[in-house]
Amino acid sequence: PWGAVLCHADSHIATDECGAPEFFGGGLKLIGLKGEGAKVSAETLRTALEGGQWGGPHHVSPGVLSLSQASECGTIYRVVETKALADIAHEHGMTVHMDGARLANAAAALGTNLRALTTDAGVDILSFGGTKNGLLGAEAVVFISPTLAEGFEYLRKQSLQLASKMRYLAAQFEALLSDELWLRCATRANAMAARLAGGLGELPGLTITRTVQTNAVFARIPAAATSALLQRFPFYVWDERSGEVRWMCSWDTTEEDVDAFAQAVREAVAAA
Repeated sequence: PWGAVLCHADSHIATDECGAPEFFGGGLKLIGLKGEGAKVSAETLRTALEGGQWGGPHHVSPGVLSLSQASECGTIYRVVETKALADIAHEHGMTVHMDGARLANAAAALGTNLRALTTDAGVDILSFGGTKNGLLGAEAVVFISPTLAEGFEYLRKQSLQLASKMRYLAAQFEALLSDELWLRCATRANAMAARLAGGLGELPGLTITRTVQTNAVFARIPAAATSALLQRFPFYVWDERSGEVRWMCSWDTTEEDVDAFAQAVREAVAAA
């Protein structure tokens, strides 16, 4: 409870969990670090750990490094990047947590397996996403370092995360991890995002603002176009001031879905 979780300032746990980490952590402090594309660099982490005020009765102590894979901006930590960050964190006695809500998308984009991105890269605890890759209300916490799991069953119950007949929700992972279904689902989502970006990349009045690495497409369009599109399609306005929006493709997005949406975007931008 007197520890610090270092994460990117734009990470999901820092911006979209309504203070839940601090609440359930009983006093832990999230410290957001800056970095291009919502990624923390090894240099930034080392500077933060070696240049900050830590420990003693006046300051929090660095306890956890949390990395989002893929990030909120759809960017990916390559294995060598994760390993470098984990090595620095472990040198300072920290635990490495990976927010893997879109881990499958990252693995598909990199052409590697889940172990290479987690266990082999030095991750200690993984939040393995199922909901964003086709499952219904199912997420998994994987303790790659089993000693860290002590007491977790009580925390799970106390925080209302033990659903009645949990085994039926958990059974979905049996299917997801069989015959590389997880990979096929993630690969489709990524491919549909690439298709969308490719179909709109040269459209006058629209700018693809970030490199498309996984299943997210970030674009800047006129406000009037955004308003028109939101009447027909749900998506997230990333930055109201700049007009940047985020379009996500999923495991069941089809070519027809993408092409129809792209045509709607063309019409909305032309009319704006």
